[in-house]
Amino acid sequence: MKPKTLSLLASILLFALIALCLAWETVIAPLRPGGSWMTLKVLPLMAAMFGILKGKRYTYQWSSMMVLLYVTEGVIRTNDAAPGNALALAEAIMSCVFFVVVVLYARNTAPSRLAAQAQASSDT
Repeated sequence: MKPKTLSLLASILLFALIALCLAWETVIAPLRPGGSWMTLKVLPLMAAMFGILKGKRYTYQWSSMMVLLYVTEGVIRTNDAAPGNALALAEAIMSCVFFVVVVLYARNTAPSRLAAQAQASSDT
């Protein structure tokens, strides 16, 4: 996949993950009625948003590690009562897909790969 496509996909997944986490913890199935401090879990995602939108490779690298926390939370909370279990599964799946996309983006935009591609295109 091209880096532009991966960047767009990562941005969409990150927006969706933020929306899911906020809706889950405030309205759909909060841990406490009326919402809880768990809404703060979107702050690391929002911190990554600016770098993801700008296509900063470093942000893609560290967000690939950070999103594993959301995979873990999603897997652990699949034992919640409905509808929390479905939301947890959605969070785990979206986080896994986001992980794969950001790793592919970081891999495809590595300076060594870009130099090799530039050299290959100049040789032809």
